[in-house]
Amino acid sequence: MVFKFPKREVMLSPEKGKEVIKKELPLIPKLPGVYRMLNSDNEILYVGKAKNLPNRLKSYISEKNHIIRTERMLSQTKKLEITTTTNESEALLLEANLIKKHKPKFNILLKDDKSFPYIFISDHDYPRIERHRGAKNRPGKYYGPFASSLAVNMAIKTIQRIFLLRSCTDKQVEAGDKTCFNYFLKRCAGPCGGKINKNDYAKLVEAADEFLSKGKSRKIQKTLSQQMEEASEELDFEKAAIMRDKIKSLNIIQSSLTISEANLIEADVIAGYKESGKTCIQVFFYRSKQNWGNQAFFPKHDPDETLSDILNSFVTQFYENKAVPSSVILSEDIKERKLIEKTLTKKENKSVNLSTAKKGSKLRVINLAIKNAKDSLNRKLYESQNNRNLLDEISKKFKLDNTISIIEVYDNSHIQGTNSVGALITYGEEGFIKKRYRKFNIKTEKFKQDDYGMIKEVLERRFKRAIQEKGNFLTFPDLVLIDGGKGQYSSARETMNDLGLNEIPIIAIAKGKYRNSGNETFFHNGKEFKFAKNDPSLFFLQRIRDEAHRFAISAHRAKRKKGISKSLLDQIQGIGSVRKRALLNHFGSARSVESASLDEIKSVEGVEEKVARKIYNFFHE
Repeated sequence: MVFKFPKREVMLSPEKGKEVIKKELPLIPKLPGVYRMLNSDNEILYVGKAKNLPNRLKSYISEKNHIIRTERMLSQTKKLEITTTTNESEALLLEANLIKKHKPKFNILLKDDKSFPYIFISDHDYPRIERHRGAKNRPGKYYGPFASSLAVNMAIKTIQRIFLLRSCTDKQVEAGDKTCFNYFLKRCAGPCGGKINKNDYAKLVEAADEFLSKGKSRKIQKTLSQQMEEASEELDFEKAAIMRDKIKSLNIIQSSLTISEANLIEADVIAGYKESGKTCIQVFFYRSKQNWGNQAFFPKHDPDETLSDILNSFVTQFYENKAVPSSVILSEDIKERKLIEKTLTKKENKSVNLSTAKKGSKLRVINLAIKNAKDSLNRKLYESQNNRNLLDEISKKFKLDNTISIIEVYDNSHIQGTNSVGALITYGEEGFIKKRYRKFNIKTEKFKQDDYGMIKEVLERRFKRAIQEKGNFLTFPDLVLIDGGKGQYSSARETMNDLGLNEIPIIAIAKGKYRNSGNETFFHNGKEFKFAKNDPSLFFLQRIRDEAHRFAISAHRAKRKKGISKSLLDQIQGIGSVRKRALLNHFGSARSVESASLDEIKSVEGVEEKVARKIYNFFHE
């Protein structure tokens, strides 16, 4: 049940924020739930949860010495909303969901959240091994998570060499008349060519499962060694060499995954390190006694937050949409450990244990994670400072009046006016901001071959929407960088001025004869600029320009590929996938259908006369 309270006057001090809460308290039921504090623009400032909502909200009124962050929040609070839940665990999950959805400025925020890849072995007569990311809604077995696509791809390739599981399509296996290329590379047992029966293939799948789910590498290595010796004794040296290569592959995957001395069958190790008001949290994935990689996270938080509170919030947000292992080992205790443990146990329908390591091998694993967190944070702080210096240097060299924190870079891509795409990438103090990347399919026909017109359309669409949806779209950048020369600069400047955005500076970068040769010319405010070839500012601008170019090319290729995959038959109303397939199977191509007679089209199975006439008329009218 959701309670929404009416707007009140703008809060100018913490005391007035407390007054808002005080006036709403009599209306709030004594139930668990989630509360949201909103400002005058109805933006959510903070999301919190409580076992008893009135008791929690009273603390904002009764406590006199709040931390500065809480005072700032109360001073901006104009409205209060609550949602009641049946229990505290539901409130915890709802809080995590709302924080991730709305990203309130006064909450601790988990950034760079994403799903992780798994190894998937399908449930077929001849199971297929592949990489999987997303919902686990297909029948089969899932192994993971792995920290990166690179790690899971390397694991799959190595497992294919050892256990010969197929990666070929189901259609190839069903046809059974053509062996895939992996068979000849000794990476597939050959079910697609009928080279192995179901029982023997099932043994390979069982062995792969033992390795991935139980970590039984020694047993597998022993079996391979015995098979190699037997082949040698029988003078079957080709088979012996294959067994030898499998043993090598097994050693490679063992060294890349590393066996954990802590014997962690299914555990995530989460460790944090905080310095200079910033935090890095490292998550290590241990499965089947093996380390399946680690990932660094840099949550956004107030500098005064304690590491314990940051970890507490991180765990609830991290597992809000991810599978939870039976054991989660933390670098330090968190205040809501019991509640989170209970909530995750209920969510996963299995026992989940949250603990801290005190001694022995688990403490060594935690210390390794803390060291990684410290190293990652130090690198991040160095990169952020270096980026800040570069941004300041750009501002100084081009004599810009404003401080640069956000740069937007624009580029276009097309081939003779076809599949024209505009691209926008964003760079900030912490590097490229992928969530602010955008692509624009050029809609104005006359602009599709006109670079100046494409820039005009892209900038108009991007900034008009920002003006109309202020606060709900991308914020304005501090600098716009255009991949182009003097003409592109003039077009961009005129467009921005027409939109009333004269104060946003624009720089155009012309590559000269060769890209990244150091001969780039920059245009800004009617002046040309050149940098020395070894100038760090030049390398920096080249790098972000090239990222925009890469993104534009990728968007163009994706659009072109999509266009190529479309048939002329798709443009005929009433021709579905079944008839389209029948026509293509009969004639071989859409062009052949175009040149076919009416009688020839009518002869295709499933195409009656009325439909045949519609197809014929489409190509001949």
